Amino acid sequence: MGFTLAVGTFLQHLINGLTLGAIYGLIAIGYTMVYGIIRMINFAHGEIYMIGAFIAVTTFTLLLGAGVTSVPLALVIVLAISCTFTAAYGWTIERVAYRPLRTAPKLAPFISAIGMSILLQNFVMLTQGARSKSLPPVMTGGVTLWHDGDFSLGLTNIQMFIILLTVALMAGFTLVINRTALGRAQRACEQDRTMAALLGINVDRTISLTFVLGAGLAAVAGVMVTLYYGVIDFYIGFLAGMKAFTAAVLGGIGSLPGAMLGGLLIGLIEAFFSGYVSSAYKDVAAFSILILVLVVRPSGLLGRPDIEKV
Repeated sequence: MGFTLAVGTFLQHLINGLTLGAIYGLIAIGYTMVYGIIRMINFAHGEIYMIGAFIAVTTFTLLLGAGVTSVPLALVIVLAISCTFTAAYGWTIERVAYRPLRTAPKLAPFISAIGMSILLQNFVMLTQGARSKSLPPVMTGGVTLWHDGDFSLGLTNIQMFIILLTVALMAGFTLVINRTALGRAQRACEQDRTMAALLGINVDRTISLTFVLGAGLAAVAGVMVTLYYGVIDFYIGFLAGMKAFTAAVLGGIGSLPGAMLGGLLIGLIEAFFSGYVSSAYKDVAAFSILILVLVVRPSGLLGRPDIEKV
């Protein structure tokens, strides 16, 4: 019985870690896409995720008041509205905080990004209030994968939804990057923006669309975390953004598979450390692993060292 309980507990932490890591991975993709194309870190990306979560709570509340009881229909509407609004925020951030500073010294857009992060955080606090917002459970139930005595290994419907949607989005983005004109333009701009412009690629539009796509993924992550935890506040973007940035660096900044891998690893580290050691120090464990990996492999797990042209 002791061995069975240990294995079941391990598998439950594994499921919880993969669910949390999927959320981190989606946010991390936004970081790595922007860095890959303009070599700048969008530190306001965590706030886009937070705004997506607030839009999700507001939309779910309005739909509930309007009598919409179909969960699939409500999810489609909430995801569409959240992605639309956050895409507009992402486009605006690129135009206001990054495009004017694209040729400036690297410290200037870094400071601009931090300022935009603080601006969005306080904007949400002033418009929505400083108190936490809660949402009644939207997706309930689940399946029991294993039952032995008093122990049950379960997979909730919301966990299945998060994992399956993440897999679908990763597959979709892989096709976009590898098979579409936008993906080819993004890869060309990543290699050499000047040469890409000479070849007829609209660099400004490509960069703006990259911000829009990253913001859309952050919105999906915001909807997921709202459904998963049911409680949000205006400060969730900072910590989640830092962890997602850590995931992007851990996996290899600039690599989409690396961003998802890093997100999954951060989620698993948090889940196992919380379950077996202490939840109070889970962030310490995640950042310690990051430091260890970067000491051994500075470019990240799947990253490639930058080749400087001379």
